[in-house]
Amino acid sequence: MTPPSGSTNPLRDPQDRRLPRIAGPSGLVLFGVTGDLSRKKVMPAIYDLANRGLLPPGFSLVGFARRDWADQDFAQIVHDAVKEHARTPFREEVWKQLSEGFRFVPGNFDDDVAFDNLRRTVEELDQLRGTGGNMAFYLAIPPAFFGTVVGQLEEHGLADGTADHWRRVVVEKPFGHDLASARELNDVLAGVFEPDEIFRIDHYLGKETVQNILAMRFANNMFEPIWNSNYVDHVQITMAEDIGIGGRAGYYDGIGAARDVIQNHLLQLMALVAMEEPIAFDAESLRLEKQKVLASAVLPRRLDTTTARGQYAAGWQGGEKVIGFLDEEGIATTSATETFAAITVEVETRRWAGVPFYLRTGKRLGRRVTEVAVVFKRAPHLPFTSTATEELTQNALVIRVQPDEGLTMRFGSKVPGTAMEIRDVNMDFAYGGSFTEASAEAYERLILDVLLGDPPLFPQHEEVELSWKLLDPVIEHWAKKGKPDTYDAGTWGPPSADAMLARSGRTWRRP
Repeated sequence: MTPPSGSTNPLRDPQDRRLPRIAGPSGLVLFGVTGDLSRKKVMPAIYDLANRGLLPPGFSLVGFARRDWADQDFAQIVHDAVKEHARTPFREEVWKQLSEGFRFVPGNFDDDVAFDNLRRTVEELDQLRGTGGNMAFYLAIPPAFFGTVVGQLEEHGLADGTADHWRRVVVEKPFGHDLASARELNDVLAGVFEPDEIFRIDHYLGKETVQNILAMRFANNMFEPIWNSNYVDHVQITMAEDIGIGGRAGYYDGIGAARDVIQNHLLQLMALVAMEEPIAFDAESLRLEKQKVLASAVLPRRLDTTTARGQYAAGWQGGEKVIGFLDEEGIATTSATETFAAITVEVETRRWAGVPFYLRTGKRLGRRVTEVAVVFKRAPHLPFTSTATEELTQNALVIRVQPDEGLTMRFGSKVPGTAMEIRDVNMDFAYGGSFTEASAEAYERLILDVLLGDPPLFPQHEEVELSWKLLDPVIEHWAKKGKPDTYDAGTWGPPSADAMLARSGRTWRRP
């Protein structure tokens, strides 16, 4: 049906979104094939896309690593990863067609001979598999090696796109460790690739429930009228993990919870919650609105009372005794790296003036959960006795990002009986109970977006830099304060985090 003249729908695309988006002729070169990211996420996602019929028949995957492997050895690595981690069932006919396009190139990142071999391999696949010369380079490697690899791609003619074929580069977080390093990293990438050829993956933005924030807000008329400071008291965005750092001491120590999670995942979630309605659901329109939010976000003046940080100590988790952060292998006993971080952010726009956004993340917390809670102001007048409403709290709309994807509305309802007694009840929507099709894994969506050249939820360097501008003063403030507070494993963070909200008469949710 053709919409009435002049009507707009921000979730409508020029092409009918009800039809599956299938990638055209293309291939992918994966650097860092031996790492957990490649094995647990990237390789299984590629198979799942193929299994769903969303990759072209001639899709090709080239692995690059410092290993003495043949093509069949690499294929076995992918096979094992797919068998263990793929979301969709294993089908032999899909695997056979996909694996015919597997190649492996051994070498170091500074090895000119290896990159010459890589160029020849890409050209051969173009002839044999019909990739059309379209190739994405996925850097599943530490950022310290980005410059070397990107320089090699340029020197050996692998980064040159034309009107007839495209070349793209995909990088994972962290996008620097502060504003200066983020700008330096962007200069490295921008020196070889055009801005629309650079894809910065934030896997949280590929999750179904994150994208549902936009659908919920802009495809329904019941939420947007109250989505402002007239009705919203505050917003809490939480990403909690019940695990420790595991074997990531080498990466985590010196980085910490704020850099690892708040700078990217949580500030991006905040931007989606706070943004104005885009004129269309396309990359440029979404980026513009997210950038406006991040540009208008500020920190309160008193960082000592509006931020909190901590390190987990020994405690009990899931009925098991666990060690503290400073006792983890590879962590110095003098480490000041935080495993819990909470900050207060204010968005200085007409819509959100006076509404604090509380962002928190941590390891060894009460449970694994990521959620966005929009907490509403109390009704301005309650024509009931105080005893009738003593168990009534504030209305809330909670978007559960993981693990139980869905949405919960909390509101007051009368308790059955002769007395007027009101207490909180929940109305719940769960993805698993409402749709027969399971949600795609985030990396499936994001890799497909790379191959399609359709990056609506990939943060551009402007967003990355605005996020660091906001977070850098917090990191600098904490650096002057010495060691973080401590909290017992299995709890919800240090007392200073509770005090941070208590000063304004608020409390953290217990997800």
